[in-house]
Amino acid sequence: MDRRNAAASLISTASLLGLLILVPCARADELQVATAANFAAPMAQIATDFANATGHKVFLISGATGNLYAQIRNGAPYAVLLAADEQTPRKLEEQGLAVAGRRFTYAIGKLALFSSTPGFVDAGGEVLKSGKFRHLALANPQTAPYGAAAVEALHALGQFESVQAKIVQGESIGQTFSFVVSGNAELGFVALSQLGTGASRATGSWWVVPQSLYAPIRQDACLLTRGADQPAARAFLEYLRSEKAQAVIRAYGYDV
Repeated sequence: MDRRNAAASLISTASLLGLLILVPCARADELQVATAANFAAPMAQIATDFANATGHKVFLISGATGNLYAQIRNGAPYAVLLAADEQTPRKLEEQGLAVAGRRFTYAIGKLALFSSTPGFVDAGGEVLKSGKFRHLALANPQTAPYGAAAVEALHALGQFESVQAKIVQGESIGQTFSFVVSGNAELGFVALSQLGTGASRATGSWWVVPQSLYAPIRQDACLLTRGADQPAARAFLEYLRSEKAQAVIRAYGYDV
């Protein structure tokens, strides 16, 4: 190659590098998603699928919806909230802490009466009338919508007064599930989703509480104001409505 051709080659290469520098590339972002404890397992799978599809990394924080609400009010840097109810996201919108018009129901939860002992819970939930247990676990009804649904179901069954002295409360539905799995409570009201799916299915016995016994557990998602300018947050909410994400949600026993 002569000097003239070499110089031209260098100019061409330099021009190409300049174009590569000037052309913006899609940047992978990180976002914090606060999720209700009942949705922790499906959310972990959805977050992994979302990261593989987009490159965005999701950090999950799970807990009782009431506690997550308090954290958001106190300035927690969450971009998205996946609540266990519809009231909390609506309230955050009204308070200017969530973006108006971006709220939607991502899942409808189901309640189950669960014991880690096979055969302990019968197909009709009659074990509640038997009195053959010392502790009945449920989530704090003041902060956890599944706990409120459990109390509502007990009243509908006419069993609340008879079991009230045996109730032990978990701070969240996650802690409530731990009480039952560990045997600290012989049975408890949990989210059906916590019983897992496929190879991860829980061992024990359970009764899926008829949805006629409690108000529908509509679980809403919202874009928080801290995530309003984060493309990854908006992309995640779009992904949550995709068929692939909804298939995961249905697999865990939710309606969509």
